[in-house]
Amino acid sequence: MSMTTLQRSSLDDLALILPLVADYHAFEEIESTESMRENAVRKLLNNPDFGCVWLIYSDGHLAGYIALCLGFSIEFNGFDAFVDEFFLSKSFRGKGIGTEVLVAIKREARKLDVKALHLEVAKRNTSAQMLYSKAGFIARDKYVLMSLAVENDDDHQ
Repeated sequence: MSMTTLQRSSLDDLALILPLVADYHAFEEIESTESMRENAVRKLLNNPDFGCVWLIYSDGHLAGYIALCLGFSIEFNGFDAFVDEFFLSKSFRGKGIGTEVLVAIKREARKLDVKALHLEVAKRNTSAQMLYSKAGFIARDKYVLMSLAVENDDDHQ
C-alpha cells in the first residue's frame, strides 16, 4: 500500500495546483479559463477563512489535490464545508489513495471545527460515488442540490 500524505497549500504552491485544477476541470467538463482558475485558487489560498487546498502526495509523488470551502450550517450546528474539488491524476486512481485522502481530510476538517462535510459528484461517476459511500458520505435523497450563478447585472427579469 502506498504512503499518502496531505500538504496544506499556500500561494507558493500555485504552480503545482493550477495544472491539476485544469486537468480536473477537463475531466469533469467544467468550463473555465486559465485566468478564472488562477483567480479562484488565489482567492482561496489568500483567505483561510474561505477554506483550504491540500496537495496529495503518494510515495512522495504529487498525485492530486483536494479543496474544502467553508460555510456555516444551522442544521449541523456549526461550520460545515464542501469538498469543492477532489482530483487524483489518472495514474493514481484505483489504488486506495482516494480512501486514504478522505480519512485524512475528515481529520483536517475536525481541526477546522467543521461539523459536516458535503460534496457533489457527477451522476455518471459511479466509481467516485462508491468511494464516497465507502467513506461514510450518504446521499440525501430528500434534497436536490440546486445552484444559481449570481451576477451583478442579472437582476432584471
